This record gives sequence, structure tokens and C-alpha cells, in this order.
Amino acid sequence: MVNVGDKASTHRLAVAEGSIRMQAETLNLIVEGQHKKGDVLGIARIAGIMAAKKTADLIPLCHPLSLSHVDIKLEPRPQDNTVYCQVRAETVEQTGVEMEALTAVQISLLTIYDMCKAVDRGMTIDTIQLLEKSGGKSGLWKRS
Repeated sequence: MVNVGDKASTHRLAVAEGSIRMQAETLNLIVEGQHKKGDVLGIARIAGIMAAKKTADLIPLCHPLSLSHVDIKLEPRPQDNTVYCQVRAETVEQTGVEMEALTAVQISLLTIYDMCKAVDRGMTIDTIQLLEKSGGKSGLWKRS
């Protein structure tokens, strides 16, 4: 594990995104709240928050962080039969929250897959990426 003991605790932010593509009928079940397993997006949001909080337990050598905020937006996009996910994670710590944001995106989307796989096994999760990070010595970084 990298020693961050000499680093200053600063406000740190990370924003990550991803999406899951599915059949139009599957997306309709989600949007209309007709899925047999319940509120797919609500459950996926909670799963993502829980995953962000457990990131250090999942990724070897990842520092455990005290998160001050995790916001997960799940947006159905009927024009391309996807659910878009964006996560914003924040902390005041000695190291960044990129891994927490990326983990939350992955688990939110995997939860959607798990809940919907009985009706659509061909779903595809893609374009998981960091959009922005700020804080610490390296400052602001944004995907161009």
C-alpha cells in the first residue's frame, strides 16, 4: 500500500460514468416500474452507494476512505436502449476517490444486469470511465 501519511487532507472529488445497453422491452419494464423484482433503478442506486463504501474491501491495496458524499444518477435513454449511470464521490482525505466512483458505477450497472438477466441476457455494460477528479497535489483533471 502506498504511504499517504505525509499528504494533506483536502477536499477530493471524482466523477465517473458508464452505461448498460439492453432490449427496448427490458428498458420499458424498468421505466414503467413493471419489473418483477421491483424498483430496478432504486435498488441499483443503493447498491452503488454500498459499493463505494466497500471499495477498499474489494480492491487490493486501495486505501479505505471516509466518504462525505456519493451521488448516483441513473438515466434511462430510450433513444439508444440504455441506462446511463453517473457517480459523483467526495471526501476530505489524503488520497482521491476515483476508485470509489468507478466501483459505484460498475456495481450499479451490474445490479441492473442481475435484476434484468432473466428477461435479457444480452445486455452489455460499457464505457466505464473517469470524467473528472479534483483535489490534492495533482489538482483538477477532466476528460477531454
